[in-house]
Amino acid sequence: MRKLHISIISLSVLLLVSCKNEVEKPKVTYDASTSSKVIAKVDSTQVAIADLPIQMEGTDYLIHPVGDVRVYEKGVKARYGSSSVNDISFTISNIGEYEITGYLQNLKFQKIDSDSIRPLTDKAVLIQTATYLKTIADKTHNHVMVYTMVDMDTNKDGKLDTSDIKALYLSDISGEQFIKVSEDFQELIDWNVIESKNRLYFRTIEDTNKNGQFDKNDVLHYNYINLGVKDWKVISYKPI
Repeated sequence: MRKLHISIISLSVLLLVSCKNEVEKPKVTYDASTSSKVIAKVDSTQVAIADLPIQMEGTDYLIHPVGDVRVYEKGVKARYGSSSVNDISFTISNIGEYEITGYLQNLKFQKIDSDSIRPLTDKAVLIQTATYLKTIADKTHNHVMVYTMVDMDTNKDGKLDTSDIKALYLSDISGEQFIKVSEDFQELIDWNVIESKNRLYFRTIEDTNKNGQFDKNDVLHYNYINLGVKDWKVISYKPI
């Protein structure tokens, strides 16, 4: 019984030491080339597919979500066959009323009276949300899409994922006028639309102490954009 008690204590100590030694993966890795974008490597195990298109209410465009799907071997025999079958999900996005979510490599846009389909971007990105601002469109007739995405391999591990810095982008409903509104190497915290002022507010955090992490010692930036005009400009403000 005493040996069992000692073994349990030893295991607890090992687990405690292991937890203390585990260091959170930095979102930014600094070196001489940090100021330039790093191209992520292509994962050859992934296959690009598109979900069926959707049309946001009151718009003249179809949106085709495009992403990568992995093929996993289930390792079980089919009931009437002798080979294993693949476990594949062909759904790459989730559709809300005015929002598309997922881990998408692109969105493609098609006007409803045309067969032409154009991509949102020709760059490597990981789109997490794409939101149509319906209430802003109803008030201003400006059809704005808001995107949260990863566009840089900031930790330089050769891939784009949620361990990299998240950015904020805008475009119109056709996918044109696609612009980045958050600064490079600043992590997007959140964004919100104030309909009474036709403004999109957002916050970012800058790794001012260059430790690769975003913490209480770093600087927060507060910004807004007037969505009631065609020319979007980021305006800084100081609430504190």
